[in-house]
Amino acid sequence: MRTSRARSGGLFTLLIMVLLGSAAGRSNSNPVESAPTGAWPTATPASVGLDPKRLAALDADLARGKYSLVDSFQVFRCGQEVYERGYSHDYSKLYHKQVGVRGPLNAHLAGPYNYFDPAFHPYYQGSHLHTMQSISKTVTATVIGIALARGDFKSGLDTLVLTWFDAASVKNVDDRKRRMTLKHVLTMTTGLDWNEDVAYDDWRNDASGMEATDDWVKYTIDKPMAQEPGTHFAYSSGATELLAYIFQKETGQDIEAYAERHLFQPLGMKHHWKRSPSGLIDTEGGLYLNGADLAKVGYLYLHDGVWSDQRLLTHEWVEQATMPFVDTGWQGLKYGFKWWLYPRKDGVHFVWMGIGFGGQRLMVFPEEQLIAVFTGWDILKDPAFDATLAERLLPAVLVKSCPAEIP
Repeated sequence: MRTSRARSGGLFTLLIMVLLGSAAGRSNSNPVESAPTGAWPTATPASVGLDPKRLAALDADLARGKYSLVDSFQVFRCGQEVYERGYSHDYSKLYHKQVGVRGPLNAHLAGPYNYFDPAFHPYYQGSHLHTMQSISKTVTATVIGIALARGDFKSGLDTLVLTWFDAASVKNVDDRKRRMTLKHVLTMTTGLDWNEDVAYDDWRNDASGMEATDDWVKYTIDKPMAQEPGTHFAYSSGATELLAYIFQKETGQDIEAYAERHLFQPLGMKHHWKRSPSGLIDTEGGLYLNGADLAKVGYLYLHDGVWSDQRLLTHEWVEQATMPFVDTGWQGLKYGFKWWLYPRKDGVHFVWMGIGFGGQRLMVFPEEQLIAVFTGWDILKDPAFDATLAERLLPAVLVKSCPAEIP
């Protein structure tokens, strides 16, 4: 079943934005936009140069299940929400066989880490907050970027990871582990022996193994090394969980409390963030947001880290975070600081993506000033449609620039 809200009054809204807007701070951004700290202004696709027929065709395919169990689809352009659709699924029925059976996605049988429990997944306790899964990683890196910009995180990206640990209590320490840096953690090139290439409902998956333990940080940092840090991409949820520990050690602050003050409140974002059994924030996959608030993270990067004339991220951070540091070998994607980067056909530019287990997707098209958000909860198949969806969205752009910039 689909739900929708009509987008009307787009031209009037756009006129008001032209009169009241402020500069955003990125050379390819629309200088008349205002940051959507509250609800996003709404408009029609046509009013911002998008083809409504293309969006409707994608909506129809999502509704009939072509791209698996999708819960929502939203499109934002020129500082406005221009398309929104929701798709209803009865997950209590879909996963009723799995909810009471112990397994890799249900190691504790009850609570927030039973991925089949409808009280926690995909929506948090009946609210509109949807699990973000690994898009939590993108947000975590953003919080670190903000702390660096503010001077609250004083160590640089080349700081050795073992600086924050008692090396004598860490297992499998060798010269390679001693060379692991914060930048390697951010770019998934730690060199740790970590397997997240098999399905998450397989005990061989280290992310599932980690979540079955009481101390996720110890599980991760004790892993032996497999590669020289910085030389190979190996996707690791554990590496991102290290950031919750590192942030607390470096700043003396809880990363969620810090994010609330310096990211969620300034951007007007509601959230819930799960904690691991040890009490640390689940920075690898525990964040819940709604789609409109997730889009604000993309908008912040699209505008060079500036929000309502306030710089939250440095230009250097935004540039490095969205720069291809390593080839992932998956869907043709590269990787930056917890951003997946899909190469454009020109071989120069990229679509920036936050990707999460089960169908969570944040897509930022910087050249088109376009943001798209998808949520979903197909956790047994978890199909990889990211490149396909990006290519479905690009033809909907009829006009390269936002209307205020059209001659």
